[in-house]
Amino acid sequence: MLPRFRRPRRHRNLRPQDSVEADWAVELGAGDETLEMPWAAAEGGPRYHDLKRQPELLLNVEEAGRIPELAECLAAINSPVTILETAKCDAWATSEIDFEEEIFGAAFKFGSYLDLLFSEERARFSFPEHERLAKQLTELLRRVPEIPAAAEFLVRRCQYRCEAEIASGFYVTFYLFGYGDDELRARQHWGRALKLAENALMQLSLR
Repeated sequence: MLPRFRRPRRHRNLRPQDSVEADWAVELGAGDETLEMPWAAAEGGPRYHDLKRQPELLLNVEEAGRIPELAECLAAINSPVTILETAKCDAWATSEIDFEEEIFGAAFKFGSYLDLLFSEERARFSFPEHERLAKQLTELLRRVPEIPAAAEFLVRRCQYRCEAEIASGFYVTFYLFGYGDDELRARQHWGRALKLAENALMQLSLR
């Protein structure tokens, strides 16, 4: 779930093409976003749920309760057969279209983000593993049929807390936006792109 101070991602260098617009980047600078695991907002606010090991906690994720497509994706990514798990998520609709997004000719967009972690402890501290994941997901989404949607995978730094110790590793934030003439159409395009991204994640897990 998302603490409400987090800002939606803005796309860079969007360009028309015959597939999902997909890109990846590394954000490890001093001012870039980071994640601490496990995380928790202020008392009574949202907090981390270990959906990989306790899938029944999906019922406690507010975003999953109101957006079935997101709930289905969370369940798939956190299933025992995948190499990944989720830490945070959110989804929203807006009519605020950035200049770079005008190539879609849309009045609305529906967006989401997922923070992705490797389940294997060793991989959580490997930058090459995270870079490879972001590259491969980007390449797979660029091959899918044309959809008015844009995806971005960002490699960021994560502080993993274990009892009294903190170890610095990495995670990937996956942003996805669907575009349309109205909110319903934008959400439909987002949902189709989300399913394709879910399939790509599953494909990488089974390699």
